Amino acid sequence: MLFLAHTADHVARDLHWPLTAEAIPFLAATVGILGVVFGALYLYRRGKLGPPFWAIFGTVAVAVGWLGHFSPFTDQPPEFIFRAYQSSLAGWLAVGTLGGLMLALIAITLRAGMLWAKNPQK
Repeated sequence: MLFLAHTADHVARDLHWPLTAEAIPFLAATVGILGVVFGALYLYRRGKLGPPFWAIFGTVAVAVGWLGHFSPFTDQPPEFIFRAYQSSLAGWLAVGTLGGLMLALIAITLRAGMLWAKNPQK
């Protein structure tokens, strides 16, 4: 849910009608990420995926999130996201969603890593 909310924030800030060719990578990445997440959840529920997948996927997701919003090389740090909205409430909601998403990803990744370490065969 936090990823979907963060995606909605990107849509509100970055996509403008009519869509340009620059929107295609963002839309493709979003559809790809959602496909991987929902596919992985399906396989997890069927017992085909376990903690190793979630630990690796989470590590990659945290790295991408950090590079995209918290690294010194980003063009969209939290301050930019906050100022992109006329309403300070909307800005705080967008930044809070990003922070919540990153904290949830870190927590899930750590938990998956601990479960993987406990039982490396799964």
